[in-house]
Amino acid sequence: MIETSNSIIIRPKVVYSQGYDIKFLGLEKLHPFDSCKYSRAWRVLADRFGDRLIANSLAPLAPATAEILQLVHTTDYLKNLQRSHFVAKSLELDSLGFLPISILDSRVLKPMRLATMGTVMASEAALEFGVAINLSGGYHHASTERGEGFCIYSDIAIAISLLRQSQKINAEDRVAIVDLDAHQGNGLARVFYEDPSIHILDMYNQQIYPNDTYAKERVDCAIPLLSGTKDDRYLGLLKDRLPAFLQEAHLPKIVFYNAGTDIYERDLLGGLKVSEEGVLERDRFVFQTVINLGIPLVMVLSGGYAPESYRLIAHSISDVLQTWNN
Repeated sequence: MIETSNSIIIRPKVVYSQGYDIKFLGLEKLHPFDSCKYSRAWRVLADRFGDRLIANSLAPLAPATAEILQLVHTTDYLKNLQRSHFVAKSLELDSLGFLPISILDSRVLKPMRLATMGTVMASEAALEFGVAINLSGGYHHASTERGEGFCIYSDIAIAISLLRQSQKINAEDRVAIVDLDAHQGNGLARVFYEDPSIHILDMYNQQIYPNDTYAKERVDCAIPLLSGTKDDRYLGLLKDRLPAFLQEAHLPKIVFYNAGTDIYERDLLGGLKVSEEGVLERDRFVFQTVINLGIPLVMVLSGGYAPESYRLIAHSISDVLQTWNN
């Protein structure tokens, strides 16, 4: 436990549920996304920290309800998620359209709704304990009326809406989103297009999906990268731009960090060339920078399409727990 200069006590919490994994009949192998990386990362952490991890973990008890989802998503969109072909298209796995919606809902959508509640829980925990990490979430391509890119529910937007509804943060409080997934976070930019209290930094590979020029216009600090960007360039840009961004956002009430591991050099989709050590240094810098400013921080996992993704996640979270949970 460490007290920052701004008198915030840091006691990191990890939010996790066994229900996060997405697995059914091996069909999850149709997508390069490791839909079981959540439990794999948890097991690594459990081996390292044992009872200490359990003592500092929280678990969502139930998936997000329709009422909660409607804080961000339209009624028509949520109704469409009751149709198999619509869900399959939103997941960009058209081959799943033949499955009954009951199976898609229980095996795919329900884990995502549970992870959405995990992000909600992490946001509340961050305000109380300084730092919270949801071992899932980060569905940054989902917008108010559309799912895409394996993202169905806009968990960060829902968490912000619930924090406001419960008055844990005020409507005028500034909130920052630091999106370091390799893909442009177009959904979040679209959700918050007309909300100037939300400040967005988005650092991404501009040469890959989704190339959403409309969403880019909403981003307060866009850092487009070229495929093949390596550690020095990546970390140099981040270390230059993130502190200034947070100051320009007038020290927000809370920061949501989309910590995609798809920047990793062996990732199948990200197109960047950041080393394993570079991923850890990135995460360490974000945590140090935000915590040193006395701002509560929520980390969500977002994308990661390498077999090693779960291990990179576990390394970064281990570093957080070892640094701030003494």
